[in-house]
Amino acid sequence: MSVKKAMIMAAGLGTRMRPLTNDRPKPLVTVAGKPLIDHDLDRLVAAGVQTAVVNLHYKADMLRAHLAKRKDIEIVYSDESDELLGTGGGIVKALPLLGDEPFFVLNSDSIWVEGIAPAAISRMIEVWNPEVMDGLLLMASIVTALGYEGRGDFVMDAAGHIGRPGEHTSTPFAYPGVQIVHPRLFAGAPSGEFSTNILWDRAIKTKRLFGTRLDGIWIHVGTQQARDEAEAYLAKVPA
Repeated sequence: MSVKKAMIMAAGLGTRMRPLTNDRPKPLVTVAGKPLIDHDLDRLVAAGVQTAVVNLHYKADMLRAHLAKRKDIEIVYSDESDELLGTGGGIVKALPLLGDEPFFVLNSDSIWVEGIAPAAISRMIEVWNPEVMDGLLLMASIVTALGYEGRGDFVMDAAGHIGRPGEHTSTPFAYPGVQIVHPRLFAGAPSGEFSTNILWDRAIKTKRLFGTRLDGIWIHVGTQQARDEAEAYLAKVPA
């Protein structure tokens, strides 16, 4: 099994990361000397992904100019200049560029340090089973995560099925913004702006949403403070 295409979610305004995003889009904020989006692209290239679809909105021309320098992966664009479409709507708009096969989706504000197991992206390709899965989400331990302030996002059973935690309940896993999805996950999706959570909840009900654990340290780079903490950590433990 191989996954040859990916989408990188890069259209957000990055308001929580100001003032770093006053003069650039969030994917071009540097961590450890490299723009966030290049951390994603380097991981994808290493796993054999050949095409990345990047959605655009804020300071789109800057992002296009930067990505034009990449020669190791084909990059195509889904333009959201007129309207931000959210995580779900953004993917639906890009589906004609992504084709009929499963593809990765990565958030541009997440990086991670690999553990001793095979690289996370390659491991996800190994685990992916389109016969039983509509989506496969990477799961990160909230105990070791950096820059994450939530109470966890999902529960996961021994078979890898993902579910929602009960109200006021903490969980051991956070979603670090990396998934493989089959296009059928988006069948009957709403039009316009919406969150992927709607489709995940539908897949949870049919037991077709799965997770696999990240063997490593997830770093959520969502604010200037988180970026500074990531810089300090990666100075000691390179990503």
